[in-house]
Amino acid sequence: MAAGIRNPPSVHAPQQVLGACPHDCPDTCSLVTTVAEGRAIQVQGNPAHRPTDGVLCAKVARYTERTYHPDRVLQPLRRAGPKGSGRFEPVGWDEALDDIAARLSAIAARDPQAILPYSYCGTMGQVQGEGMAARFFFLLGASLLDRTICSTAGSTALVHTLGAKVGMKVEFFAEAKLILVWGSNSITSNLHFWRLAQEAKRRGARLVCIDPRRTETAQKCHEHLQILPGTDAALALALMHELIRHDWLDHDYIARHTLGWEALRERALRWSPQRAAAVCGIAAERIEALARDYGTIRPAAIRLNYGMQRVHGGGNAARAVACLPALVGAWRDRAGGVLLSSSGWSTLDKAAVQRPDLLAGRTPRTLNMVTIGDDLQRPASPAFGPRVEAVVVYNCNPVAVAPDSAQVVRGFAREDLFTVVLEHFRTDTADYADYILPATTQLEHWDLHSAYGHTDVLLNRPAIAPLGQARPNSQIFRDLAARMGFTDPCFADSDEDLCRQACAGRIDFDALLQHGFAPLPVPDAPFADGHFPTASGRCEFFSAALARQGLDGLPDHVPNHEAYGSSARYPLAMISPPARNFLNSSFVNVDSLRAIEREPLLEIHPQDAQARGIADGAVVRVFNDRGEYRCKAQVCERARPGVVNGLGVWWRKLGLAGTNVNELTSQRLTDLGAGPVFYDCLVDVQPA
Repeated sequence: MAAGIRNPPSVHAPQQVLGACPHDCPDTCSLVTTVAEGRAIQVQGNPAHRPTDGVLCAKVARYTERTYHPDRVLQPLRRAGPKGSGRFEPVGWDEALDDIAARLSAIAARDPQAILPYSYCGTMGQVQGEGMAARFFFLLGASLLDRTICSTAGSTALVHTLGAKVGMKVEFFAEAKLILVWGSNSITSNLHFWRLAQEAKRRGARLVCIDPRRTETAQKCHEHLQILPGTDAALALALMHELIRHDWLDHDYIARHTLGWEALRERALRWSPQRAAAVCGIAAERIEALARDYGTIRPAAIRLNYGMQRVHGGGNAARAVACLPALVGAWRDRAGGVLLSSSGWSTLDKAAVQRPDLLAGRTPRTLNMVTIGDDLQRPASPAFGPRVEAVVVYNCNPVAVAPDSAQVVRGFAREDLFTVVLEHFRTDTADYADYILPATTQLEHWDLHSAYGHTDVLLNRPAIAPLGQARPNSQIFRDLAARMGFTDPCFADSDEDLCRQACAGRIDFDALLQHGFAPLPVPDAPFADGHFPTASGRCEFFSAALARQGLDGLPDHVPNHEAYGSSARYPLAMISPPARNFLNSSFVNVDSLRAIEREPLLEIHPQDAQARGIADGAVVRVFNDRGEYRCKAQVCERARPGVVNGLGVWWRKLGLAGTNVNELTSQRLTDLGAGPVFYDCLVDVQPA
């Protein structure tokens, strides 16, 4: 295969350009884009990259359809109608940037904290994500954004248990004899791990899925424990109970490489399988059998994912699961342990790219992106600070993806809120913008990527020239910086400069240029002899850091804010996992993928459907005190009794009645990490 090239190819012979998938997925695939006559004609997985192995998901395999989509925004647009109407008029770049800079400068002169950046993982890149954008907002002194909307409960749990967002290397799942797929529909959200799990299965491994929904993944495992949402910690503690009772423990590993064992032992012994069964909604015998498997089969590996931590007790649940491998000494095997995130292994110099030193000692307030609906409507106060007067949105679609979306819409609909959106399409959020600025896609710019599902760094090269008038995020923020009088030389750094700065002294950039990827130096069995990156160097069952915060130092079951069975008015628990062919709200407008999904669906168990007079395929009204959502009912046993699955995240304007499933979710937060509680939600359902 031809090595990557440093500039977009000529318009003559077809060429292959190496890149990286930008999306919020643990697989972070290496891409090969074939370009002919200046046009990208195919995007494929790189067969030379072991984690990718030449295979892409159905979404990214259609990336050219996204790049050349007829609805793509390819020139700056200015609002020409009421907010939310989607009415815009073309405007030149100079006129748009001059006006944006003038309005931001006027607000910053009063208080720069009245300006809020709002972004997440529309791209995971170091350059087009929080690279030049971070420099711009740090120098400006804008409010900081706590980027919590996906993973912070689980990430915080790992930090307070293992010491960082680290775990076993994904490739060794293929050698495991027992794999617990915990809170993950891997076929949809972690395809390349699933290929490894299937390889292990062919070698005789036992696969067990733990998930409230009977997912495609659960169907292909040997066993599925269909627990109630938010009860994972109770299950993990009951597994510990049985490991202790039957002495399926590695006493040497516990003594040498863990902290807080006696306290954890005392707590776990309160959680009999019978007690946990009543909480989890499954039979005690199944908990006992799973504990026997986990205590006696080697190597045993756990693939934990982020779905299970989007509830009130999500951080405690992730902590409890992360403790299990140390109890049985699973870390001794390279095919044993747990993997939630591998991002903590990354050695990239993010500070060099983002330049937090530009704050120059200032400490702006921090707003949590989960509570954007409320925060946009808060008045100025001594506790809150200035009213938010401007929002700059990039790499995110908060009107669709943030919880309690009726409140989010009210916030963005403020006529006195100045909103700039950097986007590829007219998303739900873009409809509320004063300016939409056309951004490049991954095929049109430089970027650098680490991963949270494997341990390689990847380089993305531009395969084609930007379409229309689109500009990289990085360039847009350079242009704004120049108009706002920011003269720091850091704004002159090119995108390739930023990539090199992140790698300097850490990653061989020449290897990235040649191969498109480079491995990080991670041991095959990183914790075989302890050496966890905690303060104690041990796996911390008891976290003194949490205790100092006034929190429980041990993991425990923390019930949902809206626990199943706690409300006669709203008797159904609802989770909202992604539809198979969407990634959050990305790809919803790709015609071929939306045609597969067809329409927004609510999966409901036949028992619950019959009790409500709901037929398969009928339009239903799903509701609670926060709002209502209309969609089609799919009566099936993917849902367990008492739980409905609202598949998301559809754009609101592509739904049946101008809303989506987040009309029903709340702005409450998790126990650790201040994350969202999307799967901690009670509703009822009626025929529409």
